Amino acid sequence: MTDVKIYNSKGESNTTLKLNEDVFGVAPKADVVHQVYVALRANARQAWADTKDRGEVSGGGKKPWKQKGTGRARHGSNRSPIWKGGGITFGPLTDRNYGQKINKKMSLVALAMCFGDKAQENTLLFVDELKLDGKAKTFAGIKKSLPCAGRSTLVVVETADADFVKSVANISKTDFVRASDVNVIDMLHHQYVLVTKEALQVIEKRLSHV
Repeated sequence: MTDVKIYNSKGESNTTLKLNEDVFGVAPKADVVHQVYVALRANARQAWADTKDRGEVSGGGKKPWKQKGTGRARHGSNRSPIWKGGGITFGPLTDRNYGQKINKKMSLVALAMCFGDKAQENTLLFVDELKLDGKAKTFAGIKKSLPCAGRSTLVVVETADADFVKSVANISKTDFVRASDVNVIDMLHHQYVLVTKEALQVIEKRLSHV
């Protein structure tokens, strides 16, 4: 794999870095990445919709009319699902589980594929360090000097202190995540990925056995 540029806080690139082929050279497979993406989205989904069946709705204690002699269909309760205001048959419930099983190794392989694809597309950027003072203007200036200026960018760091959060949180088209937590969804939802040298070490350690 070719060397990649290392940028400083001024957007200048004076050094290069050779990426680990075992981590960033994994050939992407769309079906694998898609399966992991769908599973992660499903596991984050919460069941909010909830309906009541005929035993939970109020009313319905009295038989609407007598069983025979009226010429109408027989009914035992006006809370039946076929009545207006009645219970719901097979409606959504809050105890529904949308989760999908996916093993850890497959998730890491898909993540490595995303990093490799970003590297091939030259949308994976590296900075030597990000020293921020808690002002959004500071990081905005750094981003403006990099190739990711004006584009959706994911900043991957080893740790995020209070000053870093204040500097990055309100920048448009910019999100951040710790290297130990970054996943396929984070990668696919951003055009550029900006990684610090410290975060790179964490990423390589996470993906070294894929």
